[in-house]
Amino acid sequence: MTLPETYRSQVQHIQDSPKYQRHAELGLEALPFPGYTIVSPPGPDDSAENQALFPLLEGFQQQLVKRLGAEVFAPVPAASFHLTLADLIWDSAYKHAIATSDQFETQLRDRIGEIFHTCAGMRQETAIQFQVLGLMVMTRAIGVCLAPTDEGAYERILRFRRALYQNRDLIGLGIEQQYYFTPHITLGYFGTTPPIDKRGDLAEDIIDLNQEWLDSEPRMFWVSQAELRKFDNMTHYYREANWPTFQF
Repeated sequence: MTLPETYRSQVQHIQDSPKYQRHAELGLEALPFPGYTIVSPPGPDDSAENQALFPLLEGFQQQLVKRLGAEVFAPVPAASFHLTLADLIWDSAYKHAIATSDQFETQLRDRIGEIFHTCAGMRQETAIQFQVLGLMVMTRAIGVCLAPTDEGAYERILRFRRALYQNRDLIGLGIEQQYYFTPHITLGYFGTTPPIDKRGDLAEDIIDLNQEWLDSEPRMFWVSQAELRKFDNMTHYYREANWPTFQF
């Protein structure tokens, strides 16, 4: 995912993100996109081990804005930086669920809490460590790619995901796995993507920026806790104090 050839290929398939729209005065603006997810604690809520990483990622964001342009790249707030551990429900599916049952959100939180309780046997004394490998170009976003440093720790996350997606009660609420686990931290979304004949330049800008990351010392990202969080758009993930959490 971090090879120059991959960047050159991937930029040919990028698309404007439907999660943002251009505003005449405000620039790229996040659109409503509500739902629930299970993530590592975002930004300042995360563990002390990760706090030195976030300013580096924020600086990387600003370089992306400078190189790609504010019309092309919409950075997310640094306070929202997180690793998604399990997507749950969002947008039209979420809107349908709450319109169908006024108990949906309570039931979802209860089921997640029960599953977290059954996963207690996965807990160990050490957090799960990832290495930040470099930039990752997705169809509608740019992030940094994370690679697990320990196979056993990675398997713990896969078991955790299976416990969620194979739970009959959760399936009964309309929750199903739609994506493979590709660990990354999203830095921002594509606004107005460049025309095809300009995308070669875009790829070279990304390659140059990624080389700066490769030339720096290895950076680590630690995952010690998973939290159920709600979002109204892609810029803020929040929770109530009594919502379920899981310690890895």
